[in-house]
Amino acid sequence: MDALLLARWQFAMTTVYHFLFVPLTLGLSVLVAVMETLYVQTGNEMYKKMTMFWGKLFLVNFSMGVVTGIVQEFHFGMNWAEYSRFMGDIFGAPLALEALTAFFIESTFLGLWIFGWERLSKRVHLACIWLVAFASNLSAFWILVANSFMQSPVGYALQNGRAEMTDFLAVITNPYVWGQFPHTVLGGLVTAGVFVTAISAYYLLKQRHLPIFRMSIKVGLACMLVSTLLVMGTGHLQAQYLAKKQPMKMAAMEALWESADPAPFAIAVVVDEANKKNSFEIGIPKVLSLLAYDKPEGEIKGINELQAAAEMKYGPGNYTPSITQSFWTFRIMVLSGLWMMLLAVISIFLLYKERLEENGTVLKLLLWSLPVPYIANSTGWILTEGGRQPWIVVGLQKVSQAVSTNVTSTEVWISLIGFTVIYGVLAIAAIYLVRKFILEGPVEHKPVLGVLTKNKEATLWN
Repeated sequence: MDALLLARWQFAMTTVYHFLFVPLTLGLSVLVAVMETLYVQTGNEMYKKMTMFWGKLFLVNFSMGVVTGIVQEFHFGMNWAEYSRFMGDIFGAPLALEALTAFFIESTFLGLWIFGWERLSKRVHLACIWLVAFASNLSAFWILVANSFMQSPVGYALQNGRAEMTDFLAVITNPYVWGQFPHTVLGGLVTAGVFVTAISAYYLLKQRHLPIFRMSIKVGLACMLVSTLLVMGTGHLQAQYLAKKQPMKMAAMEALWESADPAPFAIAVVVDEANKKNSFEIGIPKVLSLLAYDKPEGEIKGINELQAAAEMKYGPGNYTPSITQSFWTFRIMVLSGLWMMLLAVISIFLLYKERLEENGTVLKLLLWSLPVPYIANSTGWILTEGGRQPWIVVGLQKVSQAVSTNVTSTEVWISLIGFTVIYGVLAIAAIYLVRKFILEGPVEHKPVLGVLTKNKEATLWN
């Protein structure tokens, strides 16, 4: 393998690994803040136990997200130096703002929240976790601002062989980010809703800590249902935007080789990429045009026409992303979302009828559906990044032009193996801690957090 392919594998592996933790951090920070708000408003100790139990799991996940996120920054200097040279003026600004306006707030107030139980007033302590939730999601905004430029460049000029920022306001108001950001945040809330619901279902099946997990499953299911509906709505709007701004990604998602008006929605296809056609296809007439334009007619450009147009504009080359990957990642993401929505509707109906706890089948489905949002998040992200290939910055720089020119395949192999080993160890540690805290359950006795001695200070962990 050459250095370019290895660098791509390394970035893909570390990014997907990192993105396992990001959505849960975004969503669970909000749910923990909601639980503590209920505690402060009612004074009910049950909500405090809920906050502390889910807060511990949030901290493990948050720590993993931070550690694996830092590695992403190193990639740009290690394997992608040409990308950094070309894009550094633009890419660096939102990353710096993430550290200054989001990460510092997040880390400072998270520390106050961990060690501030019984030391800060209830309302100040509550403000800390809301600031953590706000900063976590603000962090996502800055990252997506940078990513959105790669998807749809705005506010720049090409000077001295580099993309240089000319309009910061245009960069942060990029229409692409305002489709991507709410979809990502809502995806985080879906993940948190399923996470809370699945673990609560486990405790209801075991008949342990019933008051706490009866309330937790209500919070989780409400979040799961509302967020799933909203994430589908924002996804629909994002797809309509893609039809205009990234027609090749849209055509790849649908394995649509020839332009069509009206265009069908493909349910299943067997893609023959070598011969640029589908050898088998089942579709619903007009539905793709309906989804793209809110009416049953309207042209969707096909892959072959878009490839020819790209060659005319950029010169000879392959401007088509992997069709099979784009087609199936999109459908796996959508099917995962539909499954979570269906499960939430059934569970809430049973909850309303006061029959959820006696229905072991549904509780087991809720428990075993824990991986589903992670599958949806990962396939959605793979579709987003894979669908703009061969570009790293659409229309400006190809992936093959972005790799470091002085890094050998041997050197990339060494760092790839190193990351694999370290990430494997981190995964073992994270799974051990999460399992340990889940099996321990919430504290049933009155917490000792208010009892401060010389030897033991109040934290979330004692």
